[in-house]
Amino acid sequence: MSGLMAALSLRGSGASVMVLDKGRSVGGRMATRRIGPGQADHGAQFLTVRNETFGAWAKQWLDQGWLFEWSRGWSDGSLRPSLEIGYPRFAAVGGMNALAKHLSGQAEQAGTHIHANVKLESVEQTADGWLARDENDVTYSAPAILLTPPVPQSLSLLSAGGVALTDANRTDLESIDYAPSLCGLFWVEGRVNLPEPGVLQTPTAPVSWIADNQRKGISPDAKLITAQVIPHMSREWWALPESETLALIQAEISPLFDPGTRIREAQLKRWRYALSSSTYSNPFMEAEGHSGLLLAGDGFGGPRLEGAAISGLSAGARLKELFGKS
Repeated sequence: MSGLMAALSLRGSGASVMVLDKGRSVGGRMATRRIGPGQADHGAQFLTVRNETFGAWAKQWLDQGWLFEWSRGWSDGSLRPSLEIGYPRFAAVGGMNALAKHLSGQAEQAGTHIHANVKLESVEQTADGWLARDENDVTYSAPAILLTPPVPQSLSLLSAGGVALTDANRTDLESIDYAPSLCGLFWVEGRVNLPEPGVLQTPTAPVSWIADNQRKGISPDAKLITAQVIPHMSREWWALPESETLALIQAEISPLFDPGTRIREAQLKRWRYALSSSTYSNPFMEAEGHSGLLLAGDGFGGPRLEGAAISGLSAGARLKELFGKS
């Protein structure tokens, strides 16, 4: 989200922009997976709007039919619907990755070059700016670079390229902490008893989020259940075999099943850097002593999708100020 929003913010600047993504498609944790005839969001489940600038973007996406309001609150941990009417939570039509693809398409129409399935191994500073090298020894050069992966991965790329950050910058970056998340996806035949709108959120339970993607409206042809494990249990279960982890998650959600409900297929996704539990105070960092090196993402300014978007927009505005041609 940060990289795509930064690219979109550079439209009209006259700068040439390239986005590199190590995934098979853009989106990162805006992730939607197909299982059988259905699909499920297995990273970010929704987005919220608290920031006026981000709200203007979200309104455009609503008007374009890319988003819909899913709910204004979840269950209190029981099977009763939430009685509190809060702020809206928006989901993406066709799954959260569909929103990432829409944003990618907008960026490409504006002239951004987007390359997926590019696994970088190093980032180094050159006399003319910056050079990134991938696992196939293909290089990409530019006068400026914005790194938006989780900070430990960005630090690894810079270290591999011999980029020495100041002690203050490194200390600030290393203080950004991420919690892991294990996510089980289950293709279910039968009834799963979840309160409206098909979600049970219990922050202290081992499986803290259980959502029915069919009732969400993104999987009309199959009932796919997303079950996300709380951070400290994700750490405890992280190294277990996949089959054992799925069995533990299934044991947590099966009390919600009607008799006769069965699981046709189960898959596991491990997110090592799922949630920024502590963030840098500013929406991006401009590295000291390294012209044109910026870092951004959901570890800067604020967590989750909205924080990542604001971080990318802010970093893009700074790049436009530094390198825009108009």
